[in-house]
Amino acid sequence: MDDIPALKARLDSRDMYGLIAAMPDHLAEGMRIAREADLGRLETETFHSLVIAGMGGSAIGGEIARSFLSKDIPIPFVVQRHYQLPGFVNRKSLVICSSYSGNTEETISAYDDALARGANILIITSGGELADRAIADHIPVVAIPRGIPAPRAALGYSLAPLLIVLFRLGLCQPLFEEIEVAAMAMKASLPKYAPEKRGNSALSLAREIHGTIPVIYAAQDTLDAVAVRFKGQICENAECLAFANVFPEFNHNELVGWGELYGLEGKISSLIIRDIQDHPRIKARMNIVADYLRNKGRRVIEIQAERKPDLTRILLLVQLADFTSYYLALLNRVDPTPVAAIDEMKSKLSRIR
Repeated sequence: MDDIPALKARLDSRDMYGLIAAMPDHLAEGMRIAREADLGRLETETFHSLVIAGMGGSAIGGEIARSFLSKDIPIPFVVQRHYQLPGFVNRKSLVICSSYSGNTEETISAYDDALARGANILIITSGGELADRAIADHIPVVAIPRGIPAPRAALGYSLAPLLIVLFRLGLCQPLFEEIEVAAMAMKASLPKYAPEKRGNSALSLAREIHGTIPVIYAAQDTLDAVAVRFKGQICENAECLAFANVFPEFNHNELVGWGELYGLEGKISSLIIRDIQDHPRIKARMNIVADYLRNKGRRVIEIQAERKPDLTRILLLVQLADFTSYYLALLNRVDPTPVAAIDEMKSKLSRIR
């Protein structure tokens, strides 16, 4: 059996474990920052559409907010991961540009697009070119702390300010209590994910999917953002290929691909994330899919969200996903913080104009 504490000491050069564990504190601090932020004239505006522009770890806060608020927010809400904004963006749109570093080229391009269209703009960032441009253009900036070595570890700082800002702008109900309850639940769960803890569910799950390509499924608009987060964390932290998709859409195409794996038997695992608020027909589909995959001899792992308030359920699953990806990194014998492939991509792009 692997010596997990020894692997942590040897491989985790920038304390990714500590960053994952700090998310409850990041949520609390992010909430305070957004309470005190100067939103300028935005607090007097009425919006007809909402776009969160961001990439990677800086966009996932928008995805969680969209999923969490999907049944309640009164205007169209889109998370845009691209250089350009949707065609509907105009002077009645609110565009929130989220980039932890402030130097994400796609998000800077989206900012320029929003500015050119006369949209209402807000920035969530720790600094960089995006902050400099916004300050020069008199655009409100919610300034979050610098120094986190990986934007994906700053989720608390992108999510909590976003939720509080949306409340302050009249787009959702007050969410202070929901964020506080979620943060307390996450903090209470930390001891069970400690490297030396027996029965560590994140480590157990990492062992189950180790050596496979995980494919993660959840329902659209309930836990779809969790599936996306899980996939991204496995790819970045554990340097392991993973994929995500949603019910019911994948039942209409991707499901067929599980029939014959053509030599990949035993090398792919499926994770089905269930929630008490899943639509009854989605629950039926999950049962049918799980049975179908097992009958085909595929590895199926089912994860049930806890019976907690909505945001707490989501963030406890995010915490499980983050720690699972961390332990998978240790099992893969990789440092969970560096992302050399992404750094190389950015370096090469910087030389192309």
